Amino acid sequence: MNDHVRDLASVRDATERLLTAVAALDNADVTEPSRLPGWSRGHVLAHLARNADALVNVLEGRPMYSSGQARDAEIERDAPRPLKAQLVDLRDSAARFQESGAAPADWSRTVELRNGVTDSAARVPFRRWIEVELHHVDLGIGYELEDLPEEFTVREIAFLADRFAEHPEVPSTRVMDGTRAWTTGRDPEDAGDAPEVTVTGPPPVLLGWLAGRREGSAPSAEGGPLPALPPL
Repeated sequence: MNDHVRDLASVRDATERLLTAVAALDNADVTEPSRLPGWSRGHVLAHLARNADALVNVLEGRPMYSSGQARDAEIERDAPRPLKAQLVDLRDSAARFQESGAAPADWSRTVELRNGVTDSAARVPFRRWIEVELHHVDLGIGYELEDLPEEFTVREIAFLADRFAEHPEVPSTRVMDGTRAWTTGRDPEDAGDAPEVTVTGPPPVLLGWLAGRREGSAPSAEGGPLPALPPL
């Protein structure tokens, strides 16, 4: 069961780590490329602020974004801002998300996100935690996958394995970190004679592969090549 209160606290802690790290940058640093193709660090920071507001919309029963084009335009609009403006926006939007999350609500209800995706309201705080942690890594400012909280890493591996489950382009795959195992990809019964691939590695390496966020270091694969995963 999702513990939205605990996840909201984790979001708050992750946001404070992010704000502390970003405050050590300068205006020139914000304009430098992030680890996301085509995005500067300013794009990542703008996206994080706008995502907080978008998830407030979700929790309060409004469309997450008015349109995909509007979402992209807002990020482009806000990306060039100086560091101080980025920090204020990050802090204020994070506070709005926490305030919305603290309001009395039916956390068992189903909410709608982007592109028709639905989920339980109780998992929205975890989705925000994902945004804050992974995009902190994407900034390329010294926070790496190995620095992520262990609880987050394990939960995100499970979340992404579930996301790729039954995906027709992903072979039947068993994911293992030495003590835990997850399954993803096509159902073995639907895979014909294709063997199951076993992917193993430390949790940060597995997460990097599943999230498309690790160059160079990769998990090992047996029974076939390391599956190429569709973009998130």
